[in-house]
Amino acid sequence: MKKGEVGVGIIERVSFPDRGVVVREDGTVHLKHAVPGRTVRYRIRKKRNGSAEGILLGTEAPSPIETASDPCPNADLCGGCLYQTVPYSAQLSLKEKLITELLHRMTPDDFTWEGLTPSPEEEGYRLKMEYTFGDGERGGELMLGLHKRDSHFDIVAAEHCRLVHEDFNVAVRETLAYFREKKTPFYHKLRHDGYLRYLLVRRGRHSGEILIDLVTTSGAGYREPAPGGPFEPEIGDFGELLRGWSERLQAAPFAGRLTGVLHTVTDSTADAVVDQGTEILFGTDAFEETLCGLRFRITPFSFFQNNADAAELLYRKAAEYLGSTEGMTVYDLYSGTGTIAQIAARTASHVVGVELVPEAVEAARLNAARNGITNCEFVAGDVLKVLDSLPRKPDAIILDPPRDGVHPKAMERIAAYGVPRIVYISCKATSLAGNLLTLREAGYRLERASAVDLFPQTPNVEVIALLSRGQPGGGDCLDLKERPETGTCSLRRDSHDE
Repeated sequence: MKKGEVGVGIIERVSFPDRGVVVREDGTVHLKHAVPGRTVRYRIRKKRNGSAEGILLGTEAPSPIETASDPCPNADLCGGCLYQTVPYSAQLSLKEKLITELLHRMTPDDFTWEGLTPSPEEEGYRLKMEYTFGDGERGGELMLGLHKRDSHFDIVAAEHCRLVHEDFNVAVRETLAYFREKKTPFYHKLRHDGYLRYLLVRRGRHSGEILIDLVTTSGAGYREPAPGGPFEPEIGDFGELLRGWSERLQAAPFAGRLTGVLHTVTDSTADAVVDQGTEILFGTDAFEETLCGLRFRITPFSFFQNNADAAELLYRKAAEYLGSTEGMTVYDLYSGTGTIAQIAARTASHVVGVELVPEAVEAARLNAARNGITNCEFVAGDVLKVLDSLPRKPDAIILDPPRDGVHPKAMERIAAYGVPRIVYISCKATSLAGNLLTLREAGYRLERASAVDLFPQTPNVEVIALLSRGQPGGGDCLDLKERPETGTCSLRRDSHDE
């Protein structure tokens, strides 16, 4: 093996989430975006001690488990839907195998695995997408879509994506067509110039309400180009350009209702949206969604689960793991817009939610007020820095951190409370596995675990873990049951044995 060598081989084994291994006579090659049994072409990037890391170049032959037909035309380019050629039942089996292997590898605890719950919808489930402006190849025409797999620059068209409602695709097509007509340049990451950066689209599954936010640089001004001419920046105003875009969206053939068109400025050089000012071009700056019988007002950058119907299943299981909270103070750390906090507040004495994003905290407070919940307190700040300032000490803790998991120092502080139960909800099981080490050192054991598939067609799932300190199990559990007459969730006290 040598760096730069191109080879072909079969993915013989996979570890969570999508790390595959090709076995050769001269060693092993480790690849991302792997489907077991698939024959792939790859390039070796790094080599060390008989093994190498490679970059996937393409598929030479499908895996025996790939029997689904009619894949997306960008199946081998976009990094979003690795499993779209795998039947959904086989996706579930593969994910469950990889998750349980990971958990058993990371902890010696004899925990109870309670299975992987499928998503009610296999496609069209996502409530939020963040698209990037760029080009498909250097010097090519303006594109709006998703990053090409393993590329920081090339953009793959996404106007026919199957993970979203068709209204998302309409927003992408109309926006791209408009800015191509105006010959507006995208932001170049290396040169740090240009205007268009991202398009954020959010849509309520149950409400059908749509919120669209265009993210740009502040730019140097804009002058309407002459017919057929290029964009020529000058000191001036982008207002006419933005008004034209907003009007085009207002006339677009959406199935749902467009509630807001926004414009956000960010001049940060990071490849991420940093809100340095948002203006409303049309409507309002939020949309509404319902979850577990509660109403939520969701703003552009506030966290809300991306698969609403599967999220209800997730929260039912989390509430079951939390157990009875009567008379208790519950911490909901990394609380987003306060979904779990408000569910727990139905029986808890008091709930404290901590969230880094101030916008999400404000939305959580408004959501609680709209739902008539008065025993929730929401605090803005970094969990690590906020914990010492909270006057109430917790009796139980819920963790729902971002993908990187809980910071080790914050995890130590959390474990130091010594609460009997911690419910950990993880969108990246490898991060959960790392945090388990800290919790075990503090005397916690993994008692129960399960997963809900919030991300069909991808390798990812949400994992729910119950960690206990002292006597495992026992007591009543707080369960979310479905009201047959409404299809929404309500809380019911129940025992584990029923």
